[in-house]
Order: sequence, then structure tokens, then C-alpha cells
Amino acid sequence: MPLGRPTAAIELSKREREVLEQWARRPKTAQATALRARIVLGCAAGEYNGVIAKRLHVSLPTVGKWRGRFAKDRLQGLLDEPRPGAPRKVGDAAVERLLQRTLESMPRAATHWSTRSMARASGLSQSTVSRIWRAFGLQPHRSEVFQLSQDPLFIDKVRDVVGLYMNPPERALVLCVDEKSQIQALDRSQPLLPMRPGQAERHTHDYVRHGTTTLFAALDVATGFVLGDCHARHRAREFCRFLALIDAATPATFDLHLILDNYATHKTPAVQRWLAQHPRFHLHFIPTGSSWLNLVERWFAALTQTRLRRSAFRGVGELVAAIHEFLGENNRHPRPFIWTKSANEILDKVGRFCQRISDSGH
Repeated sequence: MPLGRPTAAIELSKREREVLEQWARRPKTAQATALRARIVLGCAAGEYNGVIAKRLHVSLPTVGKWRGRFAKDRLQGLLDEPRPGAPRKVGDAAVERLLQRTLESMPRAATHWSTRSMARASGLSQSTVSRIWRAFGLQPHRSEVFQLSQDPLFIDKVRDVVGLYMNPPERALVLCVDEKSQIQALDRSQPLLPMRPGQAERHTHDYVRHGTTTLFAALDVATGFVLGDCHARHRAREFCRFLALIDAATPATFDLHLILDNYATHKTPAVQRWLAQHPRFHLHFIPTGSSWLNLVERWFAALTQTRLRRSAFRGVGELVAAIHEFLGENNRHPRPFIWTKSANEILDKVGRFCQRISDSGH
């Protein structure tokens, strides 16, 4: 039995349990209230504070605080206490109705609420709606994207790749390999207007295309050194040439563990024959739809953001020269990307995300 100060025993009435479960399970409840409800439900189930804190990823004092508040004031103790200042003109019921309407409905002929449309629908002022949304961290105008891998070997592949990042084998190099295909040599239709005090850099929205190139890159996980080469096309033939470049540029006594995505070019018979002739190469495939697991994608993002996006190229030759210049600068002072999440942490997070999706009602 854990030692420490005694904790208040929690016993729930039928009504209290129903309310707490409603707060905890409804995905559109204010998340602070939902978290407090989950803490109390854990207490009522007989869990120790430390177990609840670890499961819900909160601190031990937080669990003790809400256990004590509920034991003293019951459901009312989970609500925020009144704060000093002028009396509120908008009560809790009006705030709850506004939040529920924001989270659980859409305006007519629109995909999301604005402060003005919500003010008209709720009878509150636009500034009041804005303040409530800010207080609860609501931003209806924003939308983010996600993709959940449906690879049947997702768990095995995550453990394999993350294991290479966090516990690489001895006398071996771990390389993240991928292609950034169809990089366009874009030139602006009119000259760039440079930045000046009080004025951002400006360029035209339209552009002229001058061809494309494909960058094959291999990132050394341990050092951050990047081996890269540009090709006009993106086929198994070019991929085999890049594998030969990796073979020539790395010590022959080291095994090579390559982390790749599931692109068809990486699995053709020609590639398989080449690999059979070079047994020191070992391929590790990330799960389908999980490019975030390949660290070279982070390097590609840096290339795009710092060198390509705001540049103008009058031909493919200029584009290739710019890419090689970026490669050279990176390799003069390489810095590795440090992987910190264990496979268990990743899989637990994905599990919680799947639970949210299954409980969303959609």
C-alpha cells in the first residue's frame, strides 16, 4: 500500500455519477471540467492519487486538489470559483449555452461560427462572445489536419523505427532516406520588391515554370550529415544510383539501416536485385501515412522554408545549384534531430486519439 497522507474517500450518488460521466465523456465539454470529472471518477473507483496522476498526465497536487474540492463541495466544487472584480453581467448558464452552441452546432449556410454570427444568434455582444471564446481557447475559424495510419503493421513498424532512433545498433549507420520529388524551378513574373523599414518583402502571386528536379537525400541520424543528389526523373533506376552513392560514401565495414516510406520505387524487382548484391543494406519501412516518423522529412521542411519557398529560379540549373549550396552549408555544421518519444509513448498517444474518434459520435 502506498505511504503518504490519507486521502478523502469518494462515494458517488447515482445522479453525481451520471453528471460526472456526462462531463467526462462528452467530447465537447470544456476540457478543464472534463479533466476534473475524470479525476473524481478515478477517485470514486478507488484509485490512488499517484495512479490517477500518471494515467491522466497531471501532477499529484492537481489530483489531491480536486479530490478535496469534491469531497467538500461535491459537484459545485469542480466549477471555477468567483473571481474579484465587477459583478458579472453574463451568468454561467448563458456561458454554457454559448459554449454548447459553438461546439455542437453550425450556422446556417456556413461551416463555422464567427463572433458576429454568434452574437446575432445568442443575443450577446460581439465583444462578449470574443472574450468567452478566448477564455475557453475556442477558435472556430481555425482548422488543422491529421492522418491516422491504417497500416496493419503499424505497431511493429513504429517499434522498429523508433528503436533505431533511440537505440541504434553498434558498428552501423542509421540513415533516413527519401525523395523530394517534382521540385519546381519557379521564377516570378515581375521583379521582387525587397524589404524596407515598415514594409515586408513583396513578390507577385503568379510565376513562370522552368522545369523540375527530384532530390534524393539520406540523413545520418547520429550526426545530421545529409548526402543528397538531384535527378531529372524519379524511378527505380535513379533510386539504385542513389543507393550506390550511399554505398560509396560510407565506410564499407559498417552495416547500413535505411528508414524509408512505402513508395513503390523502393520495392521494385530492380531494387530488390541491387539489395541482394549488397547485403550490408537493411531497409526499414515506416507505416503507411506516417511520414512524420522519417526524420529526413524535417530536413526537407527546413530546405523548403529557408531556401526554396521565397526564391526565384530562371532554370533547373539554378535550382539544383541552390539545393547543393544548402546541402554544403548544412554539412559544414551538421546538427542532428534528436528523437525523444519512445514507441510506448507514441502508441499510447495514438490509442488516446483513437478513443476520442470512437467517442466523437461521427
